[in-house]
Amino acid sequence: MAPSADPTRPFALNAVNSTPIQPMGASLAMGLSASAWPLLQQLQHNGHADRVGLTPVAASALQPSIGDMLVAPAAELLAGQWLSGGPTIVIGALGAVTRLVAPLLSDKQNDPAVVVMDAKGQQIVPLLGGHAAGAEQLAHELAAALGGQVVLTGDAASQRRLALDAFGDAWGWVRTGDHEHWHQLMISQAAGQPLNVLQQSGTALWRNSSAGQNLGLAAESDNRCTLAIGPRVDDAPCRWHPATLWIGLGCERLSSLGLLARAVDQALETAGMAKEAVAGISSIEAKGDEPALLMFCEQRGWPLRLHSAPALAEVAVPTPSEVVKAEMGTASVAEASALLSSGEGAQLVQPKRIVHAAPGERGAVTVAIAEAAHAMAPRRGELHLIGSGPGSLQLLTPDARAALSRCVIWVGYGLYLDLLEPLRRCDQVRVDGQLTRERDRCEQALDLARQGARVALVSSGDSGIYGMAGLALELWMDLPESERPQFQVHPGLSALQLAAARAGAPLMHDFCTISLSDRLTPWEVIERRLEAAAAGDFVVAVYNPRSRERDWQLAKARDILLRARPTTTPVVMARQLGRSDEQVSLHNLGNLRPEDVDMLTVLVIGNSSSRVQDGRMVTPRGYPGAALN
Repeated sequence: MAPSADPTRPFALNAVNSTPIQPMGASLAMGLSASAWPLLQQLQHNGHADRVGLTPVAASALQPSIGDMLVAPAAELLAGQWLSGGPTIVIGALGAVTRLVAPLLSDKQNDPAVVVMDAKGQQIVPLLGGHAAGAEQLAHELAAALGGQVVLTGDAASQRRLALDAFGDAWGWVRTGDHEHWHQLMISQAAGQPLNVLQQSGTALWRNSSAGQNLGLAAESDNRCTLAIGPRVDDAPCRWHPATLWIGLGCERLSSLGLLARAVDQALETAGMAKEAVAGISSIEAKGDEPALLMFCEQRGWPLRLHSAPALAEVAVPTPSEVVKAEMGTASVAEASALLSSGEGAQLVQPKRIVHAAPGERGAVTVAIAEAAHAMAPRRGELHLIGSGPGSLQLLTPDARAALSRCVIWVGYGLYLDLLEPLRRCDQVRVDGQLTRERDRCEQALDLARQGARVALVSSGDSGIYGMAGLALELWMDLPESERPQFQVHPGLSALQLAAARAGAPLMHDFCTISLSDRLTPWEVIERRLEAAAAGDFVVAVYNPRSRERDWQLAKARDILLRARPTTTPVVMARQLGRSDEQVSLHNLGNLRPEDVDMLTVLVIGNSSSRVQDGRMVTPRGYPGAALN
């Protein structure tokens, strides 16, 4: 749910998904001994477990007893979770867990995700449901959050190839095809046989991953295709379906729900299209209160797009109707709405069909299907704003690590992505952007997330401090509510924090940050902020202090601050923080040399009470005479 438009009404922060995004289905973390309890608490706190449980013996060892916890024999806890289909994290011995799951096993396509780990979270094993149920992905996220190691023994992992039966999930696609065909495909992949892939829709970025390049792809051909990525059901025995189909619907008033469902299913079957490839339903605004239409969309989980009659009248269609025009103000509802929702480059793959009521039904329904050039599945998509910290991977937060592990696409400036490269798995794709093209990167990341992909948009430091979070959120809020992917900001360590830590404790009193870049902010505004900071005696952290094109602003800023504070005011000059060539030095404001500063530098300028002693800079918590408790 998006934040309320009423400014007087409060709303919860998780309205934009500020809490960790959960795997599909309610998750359970259970421990086989009392030693598991601290880790169980951590898993529940960081959002990896909806519920936690212990065996009666383990629970009895805790003092005092814990109320908000499931207590039951391990076999009962596991069996109950098994029926729910949600993932299970078990903290305990691998052999014991194997014996517990043995009576519950059916086949690899239906087994839920079971991940086993030790009580310290150091060794993490996806025991069951590694591909289809997402256990391997969950294990990677747990390892990133806990600092552990994933133990993988599967063929795809050992040969650094894409897991063909699972990789589409991260891109927002839905899988179809019988289990036996998928089983044979995986056997062929393990044997190193060439893979003939026919891709008709969805992004092809997956091919850029090293795991995708290791598949041994044959030239695309309509003949003997073994894997298809597209909307059709007859292209290959194994299929992934991006959401590219828009179904246009028109109907008589109070048509039956069963008639609507039958008409849509028949149209999809006639066109040879998969219902899994449906992006949504489209119609005219006048049908926005049609009960059966609203109920049908809710049952199928498909969004409903409504268009005005004038907008539909502008769409060229193959079978316009003067009767419809006289009644609705447009010569087409079904075809026009399907094409209009599909956007530029759309193709009509099923012209309108009129389906009349069968016995026991009421009304009549007109159906058309169009295929969009780009997928649209925002409910499956995720956009994660990652603050990567100043540069060192040691300073990357566990939350940011877990989010990076979850995302299949990393979008960012090349230098920042280079610093994160040791963390990127072979199935993950990086998309490099130019330093000054922030809006382009935000739009690209958001577009991919709207297609259903899990996307990381990377900024250095903290993405909410001169980073990408604000712009990305503005673009996200400009979208209709139904087209917004999940949105989550993962904070990072800012350069000003690390600069302060390296120098001592210069930020102990009131401080502010000011960017000297006038690319987005007029210099007159920056100058007023500098004057206000000087008058208010704030410690000032200066970002973007000097570039080749902007070589005069820092000297001007120095002179403004010197009007209100002495030349001896200490200054921290920190360059390349968190990287191998890090340099941190102390200076006075009066002798600050702008030519020694560049865009890789952050400055921390003290206030009237800041001082340097024994090679450290400190700003007292209070001014002289203030009583500190």
